[in-house]
Amino acid sequence: MVELASDFLDRNTPVFRDDVCFFISQSGETADTLMALRYCKGRGALIVGITNTVGSSICRESHCGVHINAGPEIGVASTKAYTSQFISLVMFALVMSEDRISLGNRRQQIIEGLKNLDNLIRKVLQLDSKVKELAKSLFQHKSLLIMGRGYNFATCMEGALKVKELTYMHSEGIMAGELKHGPLALVDDSMPVIMIVMRDPVYIKCMNALQQVTARDGKPIVICEEGDNETKMFADKVLEVPKTVDCLQGILTVIPMQLLSFHIAVLRGCNVDCPRNLAKSVTVE
Repeated sequence: MVELASDFLDRNTPVFRDDVCFFISQSGETADTLMALRYCKGRGALIVGITNTVGSSICRESHCGVHINAGPEIGVASTKAYTSQFISLVMFALVMSEDRISLGNRRQQIIEGLKNLDNLIRKVLQLDSKVKELAKSLFQHKSLLIMGRGYNFATCMEGALKVKELTYMHSEGIMAGELKHGPLALVDDSMPVIMIVMRDPVYIKCMNALQQVTARDGKPIVICEEGDNETKMFADKVLEVPKTVDCLQGILTVIPMQLLSFHIAVLRGCNVDCPRNLAKSVTVE
């Protein structure tokens, strides 16, 4: 179960001694996360901290944890820390499943995917010039919708956050399955829509959402796998990323969103490293 630390304490969430609670913070000093940690620790849960700062409060107060060692992150908007935290959670899951014979093939696929991840990231970074051209067609818009589901819903949320932080443009990460429950009303030929459609277990459902968008005169920008001609037929513009294991695909699909946020911010004359009203470490509620 995933919880927002800022909302966690408002609900008096039941926590028990046999629970394991992960607390993820780049700085290790985030006030909301730290208070949630103390709440869970006081109820006997095992506390695991994942931070990028050795000796931080979350490091000291956790029972155990992972230092992601991504190095200092200068900009307020998190990029390499996000990727490193993502990978650390995957690696933790691999360790926990080490004695599960039934998961042996799955574990090996993920391990092989991790071994090749650096090469795939370099390949995605080669899309930079294409993403820059895409930014030129988007930077004057006032809103941007980013849709996906399954493993890539987290990418939609992270991508929307980066757009908001860096460009001051309204952006919304939407679960593709919720399209008909409201967001579809926003779709027309003038609303920019980015859709993440990968060949994973939710591919057919994502394709259904993509076709719903095009049927309403939407002009979706699609992030898909290399060589996926069927998906490209329904796209106005396409960014193709290499294929990897489904649970690692989000590491590759988030990079175009990070690059897009950067280029839109530059075109809009925004300070990329220090967005207004934001701080790198949120030390108050």
